[in-house]
Amino acid sequence: MNWIVLVLAGLFEIGWPLGMKLSESGNQKALWIGFAVICMAVSMICLWYAQKTIPMGTAYAVWTGIGAAGAFLLGVIFFGDSSGLWRVLSVSLIILGVIGLKLSGKE
Repeated sequence: MNWIVLVLAGLFEIGWPLGMKLSESGNQKALWIGFAVICMAVSMICLWYAQKTIPMGTAYAVWTGIGAAGAFLLGVIFFGDSSGLWRVLSVSLIILGVIGLKLSGKE
């Protein structure tokens, strides 16, 4: 259960840079900044809950890994960010590290 909450925390972690990016243009700056703040709060609450049984270092690494990889993917897919070989390889290593932490760690 706590791993599911941790993944959820990571997914909400993706929401705040998305909200900040979307607030850069358009008339709905306050809406997107509010979205970012809500995502931050939900993400942190979920991380706090997940750390009750998942070691702090593992939880933090997984949380930031999901957030970093997810933000990278959103940037490439929706905002035209660069997807060069080294960038994709680097994000792949982050994902591999997160998988390794899940498979090797104790809950």
